Amino acid sequence: MQIATFNVNSVKARLPRVLEWLEAAQPDVVLLQELKCVDDEFPRLEIEGLGYNAEVHGQKSFNGVAILSKRPIEDVRRGLPGDQSDEQARYIEATISGVRVASIYLPNGNPVEDDAKYGYKLRWMERLAAHVQDTLLPSEAPVVLGGDYNVCPTDDDVYDPDGWADDALCKPETRNRFRRLLNLGLTEAYRALHPNEAHRYSYWDYVKGRWQKDEGLRIDHLLLSARAADRLEACDIDKSPRGKEKPSDHTPVWCRLSE
Repeated sequence: MQIATFNVNSVKARLPRVLEWLEAAQPDVVLLQELKCVDDEFPRLEIEGLGYNAEVHGQKSFNGVAILSKRPIEDVRRGLPGDQSDEQARYIEATISGVRVASIYLPNGNPVEDDAKYGYKLRWMERLAAHVQDTLLPSEAPVVLGGDYNVCPTDDDVYDPDGWADDALCKPETRNRFRRLLNLGLTEAYRALHPNEAHRYSYWDYVKGRWQKDEGLRIDHLLLSARAADRLEACDIDKSPRGKEKPSDHTPVWCRLSE
């Protein structure tokens, strides 16, 4: 069972790139982020034409997450619990072949001086940890939480650690909350299988030749519960879509679980 996460940075604008990647990679499950469209505008016909079911939690012009699957999608939850006033479409979860999966678009958090931005990010991470601890981990199902976490876990995951030290993606408070997630019993799939590979990235900004110079960030992650981690066979970053014409600034990260 191959599960991939991909921040598409507007599913309509990147649709040719998304469709060609789906055809080439053939993942069983895809967790999409930053759709930037409402549910009714999601390109369902094109996606379903490739054999995927789709569950969408969209938002006009911003955010938006989805789950695609070649297998039936069951028991869908839209929105992260813990704050009924939060209307941002950043979280969707469902069960596929007995595995509970979630697509996560964690807030960026910049500028850090703005509580509506950085405070929201930290509170969102605390809500996620509470949901994982109270609901997801106590269940019998293996859990895979994939998405754009907007977190560089260590200095090995950013091309210029000193230059990014005060950014919301790298600040100690951000990294501490990410570690709290892992300390609940989650395994970060890529790092588990590539413990010594530094400066491998999943995001490159469009400006200043960042892609050409490989000046990127590793902010897209797959976190696995113990039951899922026991089945982990492979995990890698697929850089091929980022080199195409008019790509997303992110590229897919995937893992494979034994059946």
